Amino acid sequence: MAVSGLSFACKPYFPLRPSLFHCFGKIRFGSVAAIETLDEPETFIKGNNSQSSDNSPGKNVSGEDSKLPQWKKLNSQDLGISTSTISKPTRKVLNGLKRKGFEVYLVGGCVRDLILKRTPKDFDIITTAELREVMRVFSRCERIGRRFPICHVHVGDTIVEVSSFSTSTRNFGRGLTHELGRPAGCDEKDFVRWRNCLQRDFTINGLMFDPYARIIYDYMGGIEDIKKAKVRTVIPASTSFQEDCARILRAIRIASRLGFTFSRETAHFVKSLSCLILKLDKSRLMLEMNYMLAYGSAEASLRLLWKFGLLEILLPFQAAYFVRNGFRRLDKRSNMLLSLFSKLDRLLAPDRPCHSSLWIGILAFHKALSDKPRDLLVVAAFSLAVHNGGDILEAVDIARRINKSHDSSFHEISEPQYLDRQTLKDEAMSAYSQAPVSDLVEDQVADFNVLYHHREACCQLTTYL
Repeated sequence: MAVSGLSFACKPYFPLRPSLFHCFGKIRFGSVAAIETLDEPETFIKGNNSQSSDNSPGKNVSGEDSKLPQWKKLNSQDLGISTSTISKPTRKVLNGLKRKGFEVYLVGGCVRDLILKRTPKDFDIITTAELREVMRVFSRCERIGRRFPICHVHVGDTIVEVSSFSTSTRNFGRGLTHELGRPAGCDEKDFVRWRNCLQRDFTINGLMFDPYARIIYDYMGGIEDIKKAKVRTVIPASTSFQEDCARILRAIRIASRLGFTFSRETAHFVKSLSCLILKLDKSRLMLEMNYMLAYGSAEASLRLLWKFGLLEILLPFQAAYFVRNGFRRLDKRSNMLLSLFSKLDRLLAPDRPCHSSLWIGILAFHKALSDKPRDLLVVAAFSLAVHNGGDILEAVDIARRINKSHDSSFHEISEPQYLDRQTLKDEAMSAYSQAPVSDLVEDQVADFNVLYHHREACCQLTTYL
């Protein structure tokens, strides 16, 4: 995973999403000539890419017909993927391992996003090198994790996450309750790749990309589910979610970010097993909430959390707000909370998130308005005070000159009260301090003070409110 530090977006970002199916034309395969590095024009190796596009796993070891989807090996160029879309730090790590003779692949959601012509949030690398060998290749590298160890390679201020097939092999089958059999007719390399993909959470994340041979390996039917815009678990959903309940929240996050729907089975168990997320500790829940609300898909995430009964667990105050306003599970209408996050989404992207203190501040401030509707000028004065670094008197003077109309359907905005300067100041100063939050985020509310020291984030809050 290549991760830059969380930062504040300061300019609107409107990703232009192309048609989902434009990249699925006829798949043609030919031989690949020289396989060069992704950064430099060096030639390492010559490979042949003449595999057939489909390779059925046939029957399993018991002799019964396999229920796994047909294996596919697709030419990445025919899917419209260029290696130039891989981030520079990731390319440096790929090239460093490739030079040492190791096989390297991109895996998971980054492959899915490249196919969809979206900017990946991060890039995951898996290699045939042992982790200790990865650490020898890169001077700025550390091994983290005990149960599922990986390497963090530091390239500038970016961390690139590297895992090893050998670690994956040792963990294969751990905690799995369904029967597994090696498909007949596959060579050892196919089997190793297939076994790793089988450990992924969703089929659309079970893709593997060799950027040197320009081949995408699809053992789980991920390409077909991308065509159908479906989120489907690799193994039966009930088993998958009970083995790792965080997958429930990841399902919500992926569906909301991509605009996908769940398969029928996945949807059923997201809802029926939603209470399993209570097993996760608060820090993990905060991490998942940040992924949902800080990366440009907050409105869609809140709608899905509400639809599947998860909002009551994560954000009970906001769930109560939906109930009070008669907001149904499948409601297509909007409200002030969703409207605020909709405007937030316009300025963010998976590769350009905001700080968690921003969405926490929006939740808390909206809660204060929901509990005690306020004059529009109070909202404007508070927002402007955040924007200008806390000068409330200057904010009040600017707010009193605003004459732009607002959406009168939001009950959080009271009728004009024609407040004098001092009263307006007092109201704006008290707005945030009266906002309760859920247990999940109460420890993080202090982070809202960070907003007063980040001008770019304050500009955003002014825009939203």
